[in-house]
Amino acid sequence: MSMRTRETAALGALGAILAITIIWWALALWPLADSAPAWLLRTRVVCFGSTSSGLPDAGGWLALIGEPLLLLGTLLTVWGGAVVHALRVLGRSGTGRSALSAASLLLLALTAAATVRVAGATGRPAPAAMLPDPAYPRLDRPAPPLDLVDQDGAPVTLERFRGRSVVVAFVYGHCQTVCPLVVEDVLRARRLLGDRAPAALFVTLDPWRDTPARLPSLAAQWRLEGEAFVAGGSIPAVEAALDRWSVSRARDQRTGEVTHATVVYLVDRQGRIAFAVTGGAQAIAALAMRLP
Repeated sequence: MSMRTRETAALGALGAILAITIIWWALALWPLADSAPAWLLRTRVVCFGSTSSGLPDAGGWLALIGEPLLLLGTLLTVWGGAVVHALRVLGRSGTGRSALSAASLLLLALTAAATVRVAGATGRPAPAAMLPDPAYPRLDRPAPPLDLVDQDGAPVTLERFRGRSVVVAFVYGHCQTVCPLVVEDVLRARRLLGDRAPAALFVTLDPWRDTPARLPSLAAQWRLEGEAFVAGGSIPAVEAALDRWSVSRARDQRTGEVTHATVVYLVDRQGRIAFAVTGGAQAIAALAMRLP
C-alpha cells in the first residue's frame, strides 16, 4: 500500500471514529420526551444503563468515554505516522484548514452541548420502559461469604444482615470515573425507597490503598449514613472475597488503578442473591421492591 493510500485510509478512519462518536453520544445524551418510542428508551437502558435523569449509569459513561479512546488508540498504533503526516498535509491547503477548523468547532460545540445537558439533568420518575421488565431474571443463588471489616472496625459478614435485604457493590476510593456514580446510584435508590431501603455494602476493590484505617475517610467522602457501610480488610481477605463473588477486575501494578465490572447485587433477607443490575437508581429501587 502506497503512502498516499495509507494517509487517505487513515483520514477516512479518523473521520469514521469522529462520526461514530457523535452518533454514540447523541444516542446516549439527546433529551427525549416522555412520548419517545419504547424501543429507543430500552436501547438506552441496554447500551448505557440510562438512569432516571436520562443520563448513562457508571457502565454507560465508561462505554461512552472508553470505546472512542480505544478506537483512536488502535488507529494511532497501526497508522499513527500516516495520521500525523496526513493532518500536516491537510493543514497546508486552505480547504484542508477550513475542514480541520470546522471539525474542531463541531467538537467544541458538541462538548459544550454535552456539558449543558449533564449540568441541567434532574432526576424524575423513570418511564416504565426504563425500569426492569417484570420478567427480569431472578438469580436466586446463595450469596458467597464475606469476612471483612467496616468503617467502624466492626466485622462484616452477610449473617450480620440476615433478616433484611442488602445491596452489595464493588468500588474503590481512588476511582474517579465509574465508582462515584455507582455509589450515588445505590444511595439514591435507598433514598427513593425510604423506610423500605435495604442496607448498602460497598466492598473495596483496592485493599492496597483502601486499608481498614482509611475506611472512615471513605465513608465520609461518600457520605455514608445509617445502614450504609464500606468494607475492606487485609489484601488476602479482600482478594478472597472478590474471587468468591467472581468480581472481574484487573489492577495496573504501576498506577494501582483497577479496571472492573460495575455489577450491583441485591441480596434478599435469606442471604440469597436475588438480582444483579449494572446500575441506575430507579432500576435498583425497582428490583429492591421485589424482594420479599
